[in-house]
Amino acid sequence: MSKIIPIKDLRDTNAISKWCTENNEPLFVSKNGYSHLVVMSNDYYEKIINKEDYNHTYVPRIKNIDNIEFKELNDDFYGFVKVASINFKVKIGEVFYNLKQIEKHLEEIDKLGVNIAVFSELCLTSYSCRDIFYQNQLLNDVTKALIKLKDISSKYNILFAVGAPIALNNCIYNCAVIYCNGDIKCVYAKEYLPNSNEFYEKRQFSECPNINTNITIGDKSYPFGNKFILVDKDYYPLKVGVEICEDLWAPLSPSTHLALNGANVILNLSASNEVIGKEEYRRQLISSTSSRLICAYIYSSSGGGESSTDVIYSSYKSICENGRILKESELFDDGIIVSEIDIEKLNNERRRMTSFMNSDDNYEKIYFSLPLKNPSLSIKIKQNPFVKDENENDIYRYRKIIKMQALGLTQRLVATNTQKVVVGLSGGLDSTLALLVAKVAFDTLHYDLKNITAVTLPCFGTSNRTHDNALKLATLLGVSFKEININKSIIQHFIDIDHDINNTNAAFENAQARERTQVLLDYSNDIGALMVGTGDLSELCLGWTTYSGDHMSSYGVNASIPKTLVQDLVKTYAYDHEAVKDVLLDVLATPISPELLPEKEGEIAQKTEEVVGPYELHDFFIYYFLRFNFSPKKILYLAKYAYKDKYSEEEIKKWLILFLKRFYANQFKRSCLPDGVKVGTVSISPRGDLRMPSDASSKEIIAILLDD
Repeated sequence: MSKIIPIKDLRDTNAISKWCTENNEPLFVSKNGYSHLVVMSNDYYEKIINKEDYNHTYVPRIKNIDNIEFKELNDDFYGFVKVASINFKVKIGEVFYNLKQIEKHLEEIDKLGVNIAVFSELCLTSYSCRDIFYQNQLLNDVTKALIKLKDISSKYNILFAVGAPIALNNCIYNCAVIYCNGDIKCVYAKEYLPNSNEFYEKRQFSECPNINTNITIGDKSYPFGNKFILVDKDYYPLKVGVEICEDLWAPLSPSTHLALNGANVILNLSASNEVIGKEEYRRQLISSTSSRLICAYIYSSSGGGESSTDVIYSSYKSICENGRILKESELFDDGIIVSEIDIEKLNNERRRMTSFMNSDDNYEKIYFSLPLKNPSLSIKIKQNPFVKDENENDIYRYRKIIKMQALGLTQRLVATNTQKVVVGLSGGLDSTLALLVAKVAFDTLHYDLKNITAVTLPCFGTSNRTHDNALKLATLLGVSFKEININKSIIQHFIDIDHDINNTNAAFENAQARERTQVLLDYSNDIGALMVGTGDLSELCLGWTTYSGDHMSSYGVNASIPKTLVQDLVKTYAYDHEAVKDVLLDVLATPISPELLPEKEGEIAQKTEEVVGPYELHDFFIYYFLRFNFSPKKILYLAKYAYKDKYSEEEIKKWLILFLKRFYANQFKRSCLPDGVKVGTVSISPRGDLRMPSDASSKEIIAILLDD
């Protein structure tokens, strides 16, 4: 077992001599947290230089002791890192020509503000040199070029990987050399060498040693192997790992170990040939790897200029983030692709899982320093993250969501041996969707639709438009309809509690909501039915529900459906069912309102979005606040970018502050939510996705926004 001691302990020479002799292992001496000296017995020294073992014996590197000064994380930096994948038309064996191309592309990506870049496999020589790799002149030129590249890299604040063949211990390795700020940080070697008809790398190259060691380039030694994690001292959540081409295709790829040891950005230098059928498989492999490892995966394959003796090369480049392809190139198109990756998002995703814990102490940290700042974003930030873009094929997705809601309800009906449901139908969006879901559930179970009773409960604020739409919809769907006017009971209730009917305060509004819920539950009991809840995710997050009123039911089918998605689900059903299309489109065109205040001049007086703000903004806040746990400042940053042509920064900040206040203040309502099916990645069930104290304070989280 190797041992590490600080340099001050060298004074005890007798103890050191005894340990080295008895253990016949190297003793590593550290200075200021880094490897400094190696002390060993004569027997061990003779062993490692013995000619029989020389080609295959490597002195393991001492891992850096993490005595590193990290900068304090900046709240104003949101974790976006601009990355690039690069390939260019190489010239086979012309090292210095290829070096000039690398320099040219570094200059170009520097102007684009790129922080991390990857070039293609063996781009310094070309991949297809074959037996030319044996030539001393080529290998010597590579060494000279790698040294020159140090000076070139000093001009840029970029961490980048370049492919090159490097000789060590009478072997040649297919390597990725990592540069940053004028220095080589480490050298990765390819682990899995292809051995097929098209490629026979094992003829020229050796596999990466199974331990990290050192390699000399010029007059300096550098870390060599593939068990390295590159860590940014300026922004330590950023951790980079590297694998090379075939490594990705292996059953247990190096990237898997890299990710398990903390790497959230994987660079792949590749030379992927192109045959019919390979394109889509490779695309899926890269995407699924980034998803499985919850990482950003930046891939660059060689292309133009490579030998066409037997194959052609793809030139394919891709930048993926957790399964999502952010940017990719066309086949046979050399050049640069650039995108931004979100390190904070990746790390937040990993924290939800228990899989991503350090699994192997053999992985060494290599530190670099990049002054990162928020880049101009080229990635698309959707205004409505819960819904598909209009140009995407979203019909199947929306049908599936309604089916999932319905399946949740069918299970509850079967479990309770119930064949009747009651839905409070106001003529608004949420209750309309709940009724449609109930119909799909009954169709699935082949139950009589007349056992669905749509109950409308008009009172002071009910408009003719919503009342008539409720009646039309129930009739067209073929369900039972019942009208129960609650005016008299509410007036009597006001008399009982000495409330002035002209005082339209919270009691005035909530009394109606609670009365409706009481009537619906009691009527359900009377006919042996299950009461279906209608409240949606957006309302529940904002607390825009009445406690023991409309937030209570026997089963809530809309509990994980945000308002923006409710609209698209109703629209999808409308265009799928011509008979109810007109009434559903009119429901969609009706202002969102609880209709608890009397009409003004025949129009709906109470418009929800005038009080709490646009639902599309709140759904945007909900998505990034709950799904990714982003800070309010980052959410504001993203919202400004997404809605730059629609809302001012002041408007967005105003509604974001209101959202945070209401979200924290109304957790007590969510703590006792009824059961309801989860259909998306965001849910607020107190039994699963959101376990939050009802008395948490929003003061400090809001103060961050107010300080700006």
